[in-house]
Amino acid sequence: MDRPIPPALSQFVLKVHSRCDLACDHCYVYEHADTSWRGRPRAVSEEILAQVANRIAEHARRHRLPTVHVVLHGGEPLLAGPDRLRRAAEELRRALHGVSALDLRMHTNGVLLDEAFCELFLELGIKVGVSLDGDKVSNDRHRRYADGRSSHAKVIRAVELLQRPRYRRLFAGLLCTIDVENDPVAVYDALVELSPPRIDFLLPHATWDTPPPRPGGAATPYADWLDAIYRRWDAAGRPVPVRIFDSVLRTLRGESSLTESLGLAPADLVVIETDGTFEQADSLKTSYDGAPATGMDVFTHSLDDVLQHPGMLARQQGIEQLCRQCRDCPVVQSCGGGLYAHRYRSDGSEFDNPSVFCPDLLALVTTIRDREAQVPVPKASSAELPLDQPDFEELATGFGGADTVTRLAAAQLDINQELLAAVSEQRIALSDREGAAAWDLLTQLDAEVPDELAGVLVHPYTRPWALGVLEGRVAPAAGLAEIAAATALRARLDRTVTVPLRDGMLRLPGLGTVRLDSSAGHAEVTAGAEGFTVRAGARGLDIGWHEGMDGLTPHWHPVRLFAGEGWSVAIEDTDPLRDCHEWPVAARLAADEAKLWSEDLTGAWSLIRRELPAYADGVAAGLRLITPLHAPDGSDVSAACKDAWGAIGVARPGSPEQLALLIVHEFQHVKLAAVLDAVDLYDKADRDRYYAPWRADPRPIGGLLQGTYAHIAVTDFWRVRRETAATGPERALAEAEFARWRQQTAEAVEVLLGSASLTDLGQRFVGRMGETVSGWRGEAVSPAALTAAQDSARRHRAAWKARVEGGAK
Repeated sequence: MDRPIPPALSQFVLKVHSRCDLACDHCYVYEHADTSWRGRPRAVSEEILAQVANRIAEHARRHRLPTVHVVLHGGEPLLAGPDRLRRAAEELRRALHGVSALDLRMHTNGVLLDEAFCELFLELGIKVGVSLDGDKVSNDRHRRYADGRSSHAKVIRAVELLQRPRYRRLFAGLLCTIDVENDPVAVYDALVELSPPRIDFLLPHATWDTPPPRPGGAATPYADWLDAIYRRWDAAGRPVPVRIFDSVLRTLRGESSLTESLGLAPADLVVIETDGTFEQADSLKTSYDGAPATGMDVFTHSLDDVLQHPGMLARQQGIEQLCRQCRDCPVVQSCGGGLYAHRYRSDGSEFDNPSVFCPDLLALVTTIRDREAQVPVPKASSAELPLDQPDFEELATGFGGADTVTRLAAAQLDINQELLAAVSEQRIALSDREGAAAWDLLTQLDAEVPDELAGVLVHPYTRPWALGVLEGRVAPAAGLAEIAAATALRARLDRTVTVPLRDGMLRLPGLGTVRLDSSAGHAEVTAGAEGFTVRAGARGLDIGWHEGMDGLTPHWHPVRLFAGEGWSVAIEDTDPLRDCHEWPVAARLAADEAKLWSEDLTGAWSLIRRELPAYADGVAAGLRLITPLHAPDGSDVSAACKDAWGAIGVARPGSPEQLALLIVHEFQHVKLAAVLDAVDLYDKADRDRYYAPWRADPRPIGGLLQGTYAHIAVTDFWRVRRETAATGPERALAEAEFARWRQQTAEAVEVLLGSASLTDLGQRFVGRMGETVSGWRGEAVSPAALTAAQDSARRHRAAWKARVEGGAK
């Protein structure tokens, strides 16, 4: 009979420094019950490092551990300095050589992380996790210096350093301590924006003696906080692993948890302090003074001795070591009683209690379980409706929030990626060495920096270029090389990319253009630490990463960015492929005109956020760039190209209010174009022409649908402005416009529904559009405005009918 495998320790937290350069007020080491840190040496000695390594290797050999996991910790481990960190890694590798693989990591607050440390960690194979509690406001609530200074900027610099392609493999993830006073979505968005390989949300340490804050007496504030993030995370397609959610999902499937705070797996972690003493999990420091102590050290005791400590044994017994309430709980397999330290109560029961977070853990697990168990909402047809049903219904009303538009954007990226693959398969001839070389480079970049490549491919003018190549109108080499060069620059890769020029212009999609010698055929582009270099013929240019709006180098025309609150959009007046809108594009804006654009966008975005919130989140999630157009007669001109998703063209109008109207109007076209990529709403073979209440000419069914959908936003704009415009005459004008557009849009919906050209899904979609407009029909307007709108509609219809019938004779 096989002997049972004895328990073993495979995770080791090695304290290399016992002090910290921050004074976080939620820190369990310095701010909670245990005060043992005061009597410990600041840094671990070389003698202790060698003995720690020997003890770990001894244990690994006896228990035949395939991998040993060691986290260099503190305090702040970077305070130990590079020499001591090197010695720790070298001792561990020496002792474990030929015994077990070593997974070596470090957890740091990040404020001291620099390139020298990163180079050391590359050499030693040390992965780095960083503590960050979200956006600046959230992070600064607790993670500050002793004098109150913010640590946020330095931590962000550390994360940006780890995001560099050279150091990206070092990045282990972000750790965030939950504070329910912080906005959960703002925290999550701030963390996800940093593209971490993993996010770890931790409940704040608390016990029954010192329970966690529950603002307003809320029953489950921590579950509610996490659920808000879960819903956003799930709706976005779970873009990054989140340890607490993944652990719940795994344990619901009967698998092991990824964290000691959930699940019933035996504890396999021990802490080694800077004086060589063994301790139980650090979280116990929150219970009472001396709680983690074992009374053992690396010179006198083995790790098997540590395993026999009563506290360690208690955590090896699974469900049997839990209190009765936990054992009887329906979610105990997932919850596991929560973190051991969180069960403590000083009334004599000690750890024989449920977690002080019990209501939150129960609510979180059951909510996730119930969501996972739900039968998906039926779709009309999996072949007909690739959009999620809720997204389809939301977009059909004329609106679309951030999550829905984000999913549209992801689908558009998929299309661009498919088109790029088609270009490689169909349009790169065997003799096209330039095209083949550019494609080979793109495949390498896709393997090395896929996110940066995706960031270039989402550029709205990628698709028109790819379609031009597939239709035989454009050669592939230049576009492929441009995408590769822009990707390499975004990733800061030290790699030279050769790019064919367009009449002496180097195009870097999404970044800008460089004007070079028209006689040069190619340019070599190389990223550097401070910027990038461009060499073409006899000319060489050094361009800084952070050159201003118009660049210090006169030949460099960077894409200008407008950054509003919650929205960043490019003013794209550089890309030679931008001329795909109905109207001619404007030339490169002069600095004073660019400033006017920025000022008008500030006003327009403020209005949209304040007065049209149902559109604002979608615009922020999906509108990537605005291309300035040229209106010869100075009229208000705007357009959207169905193949340039995420872009609109606009001639700057006379006021920020009018610019706001044009933005929401044109973004309706952008959204509907993505819907039509996924769903057939009408018969594409229909060649009939239909009445459009705002046009003199009859429109094809697709054009009428686009116009009607766009005019939902136009109607809504004037509906709101009749209440918010600054002056009486402006409000009166807005009321008249609302009455007019409400009348015309309702008529257009009726024409669409009566066309007999809509598919079943099209009938549903337009029906929901009609419901939105019908909801406004009951809103009162003055008799004069109503009469004027009705009269205008009758006159327009009669004139249109006369023209059409006259033209048919």
